[in-house]
Amino acid sequence: MRKSVAVLDIRSSEITSVVGERGVNGTFIIKSKYSCNYDGYFEGNLLDKESFLKAVRDVVGSALASLKSIKTFYVGVPGEFLKVVSAEKTLSFNNAKKITRGDCDTLAAMSAPEQIEDYSVIKHAALYYVLSDKRKLVNPIGSVSDSLYGKFSFYFCNETFASCVMEAFSEFKAIQTVAFLPTVQCEATYLVEPERRDNYAVLLDLGYISSDFSVVCGNGLAYSRSFSVGVGHVAYKLTEEFDIPFEVASRFASMVNLNAKERVDSYEEVLFKGKSYKFTTAALRNAIREALDGVCEMIETCIQNFRGVSLEGKPLLITGEGAKAVKGAAEHISGRLVKSVEIITPPLPYYDKPEFSSIFSLLDAALTDAAASGFLFGRF
Repeated sequence: MRKSVAVLDIRSSEITSVVGERGVNGTFIIKSKYSCNYDGYFEGNLLDKESFLKAVRDVVGSALASLKSIKTFYVGVPGEFLKVVSAEKTLSFNNAKKITRGDCDTLAAMSAPEQIEDYSVIKHAALYYVLSDKRKLVNPIGSVSDSLYGKFSFYFCNETFASCVMEAFSEFKAIQTVAFLPTVQCEATYLVEPERRDNYAVLLDLGYISSDFSVVCGNGLAYSRSFSVGVGHVAYKLTEEFDIPFEVASRFASMVNLNAKERVDSYEEVLFKGKSYKFTTAALRNAIREALDGVCEMIETCIQNFRGVSLEGKPLLITGEGAKAVKGAAEHISGRLVKSVEIITPPLPYYDKPEFSSIFSLLDAALTDAAASGFLFGRF
């Protein structure tokens, strides 16, 4: 257990705990994994606090039951409970010198923005650095310069959300430390290749109730916005359009292929609690497309609100449980936005599916942090 970490991934419909360590060739060894559904969150608020507390306690309790030596948990903070603040500063030296890790840390400390009411900083990351000769670098350590400019992103966690997490963990006396990580930033650095990040990349985590849009640069985020529209809204649209139970609508949403070409009179059928629900494929497809257009409108708003570099020509990288929940959704979003779309996943055997992106991104970040800080189990 000395090389393992425990991670809690909080999605908008499910909470998962994973205990794992690094394997060979960029893989992970999973010691335990438990998931529990709950009511989720919407517009920055938990829909049912008791449902959240129970789900956290269920998955953390299961992890502790199977691996009793867990003393630290890393908790991923969803985008809806984060504020991402950009900051920049220049550090000047008397003479040209080799840049050290200490110089970068000093510059980050100088750049720290003012405290935000009801929020606390949980992490910061560098987008890039610029030397006195105008060279732009993600890692300036070892370079020679008489000044160092840094562009940073600071991640603030909502204190009410953090308090709910700590309330859930208060039941487990064996847990000595709870550390928070910004899920969106962890996904950006784990899923998106460094070459793409260096030149800005556009990432969408399409969730069930909530989704996160981010502009990635270097090791941080130049922009991030969460919105309470996800693939679950497709099923909700079908319940309204066809007056059917949500469970039936969810099945229809996963059955229809937006790219397929059926006969004009083709239909889809779902049997639920002894009753048959039948609708034409064309009618279902049109309703699903309308629901996905709501996601597209939010993406367009995010792109328009970003005031940095032009995002023209940059593909939209999509991940999250909603990426493949509706067959042909990525192609529809691509056509609607007139933008290239790619679905990205963890580079792992068996787990190379978008629904696993956040948990393995958090696991990678937690293992990196633990190795750097001596935060490994058994080392207290």
